[in-house]
Amino acid sequence: MFTEAQLYSPVTKGAGGDVTVHLSDAHPGVHDPAYRERRNAIAALALGHRPGTAAPAIEYTEQEQGVWRIVAAELARKRERYACAEVNAAAARLDLPADHIPQLSEVSAKLFPLSGFGYAPAAGLVPLREFFGSFAGRIFHSTQYIRHHSAPLYTPEPDAVHEILGHANQLASPRFAAIYESAGAAVARIGTDRALKFLADVFWFSMEFGVVRENGEIRCYGAGLLSSYGEIEEFRHAELRPLDITAMGTAVYDITRYQPILYCAESIGEIEDTVGGFFAEMDDESPLRAAYRIPERR
Repeated sequence: MFTEAQLYSPVTKGAGGDVTVHLSDAHPGVHDPAYRERRNAIAALALGHRPGTAAPAIEYTEQEQGVWRIVAAELARKRERYACAEVNAAAARLDLPADHIPQLSEVSAKLFPLSGFGYAPAAGLVPLREFFGSFAGRIFHSTQYIRHHSAPLYTPEPDAVHEILGHANQLASPRFAAIYESAGAAVARIGTDRALKFLADVFWFSMEFGVVRENGEIRCYGAGLLSSYGEIEEFRHAELRPLDITAMGTAVYDITRYQPILYCAESIGEIEDTVGGFFAEMDDESPLRAAYRIPERR
């Protein structure tokens, strides 16, 4: 299992059809029976979904809606201050609701006219080849559950806040959406797990945790930063290195901590040329070629 896949709580389906989400011992909701039952029910709906049909609608509780309202308001303020202009303009066009959790069908209806992307439900971890590969068809697999109400500004796993307020606001930019599509097209060309991991790691340090220099300041564009109440401020204290595909694809990193090293672009155009250009040409030999090059240390 690749590193970032460890973030998701495992989901299993028993012989009798019962669906169980296995929360870690450190999860804020692990000792809350009602929350665990809720997670199981939402996961079961996602597992029962059939491609090409409408995503199941979730009847969110008032408690869940309250969590969304808190996080959406806080992240909107931080996004305005710390995100790059491309993301802020895309988020304004997308205009996601702050007063309720949007259904995935609502997200798709808002997003498709802007970038051609639509959302499909996921119970938890989607196999990485399927997850990244779906970008070629402009499909993004998204969880529908919400973090535990005891810690509205924290989650140990990707939830609807991350998938929607992070990725959808990014995907509303046609420029970023095109990079996603290029990554998806690359998956169709590569066959080895080594190449897939290399692609996933480059994606991690760009579309998840990418930063860009803008008007003399460091701003973020990565969905992982856009959706993290804490790290969206702390990223400015990271060690910044220039975009370097070899370094990004071979870096060793800890997903459970704020990223101490980030790769900073000088413009959105550089992200398109360097990251998008790499995905457009990537093949199974890309990691092997990278192994013979020593990344720059700065």
